[in-house]
Amino acid sequence: MAELTTIARPYAEAAFALARDQNALPAWSQMLKLASGIVADPQMTAALDNPALDAPAKSSLLLSIAGDRLSAEGRNFVRVLVDADRIQLMPVISSLFESLKDEADGVAKATIETAFPLEGSELAELVAALERRFKRKVEAEVVVRPELIGGARITVGDNVIDGTVAERLRAMTVQLRS
Repeated sequence: MAELTTIARPYAEAAFALARDQNALPAWSQMLKLASGIVADPQMTAALDNPALDAPAKSSLLLSIAGDRLSAEGRNFVRVLVDADRIQLMPVISSLFESLKDEADGVAKATIETAFPLEGSELAELVAALERRFKRKVEAEVVVRPELIGGARITVGDNVIDGTVAERLRAMTVQLRS
């Protein structure tokens, strides 16, 4: 995966620079997500791997499916990727683009894993605390995992805050065995 990320990064940075210069980050985000979804489809993957199709045919196929949902620049971006035989990287490019966009917007994505559903004021209080801690706007996704027993595991970027009962029990087991 690291190799794919390394190859995809310059494309994502180029798309980001173009989108930022055009003041069109949300539009580019949507276009890349759309193209990523098309490329990730198993039937499309098989068609793109078909050696009988040349680059113009592959571009034509992709662009016909996308229709008018891609701007002229977005269409050109797809053509560049197809011509360079890098179109399979579109999902990675889209993900890297989103990371660059979030960084520029001062947004951090958080995954909050809990044993029980977290909603309303509890979620708002937790998000507010995370925003104070990370000094940026936090967009949280809550995932219910009953095996955690209680508490929460919060992941923001590379930071993990694990306050789950399952983790405390694991740590206690390790301590008792040493």
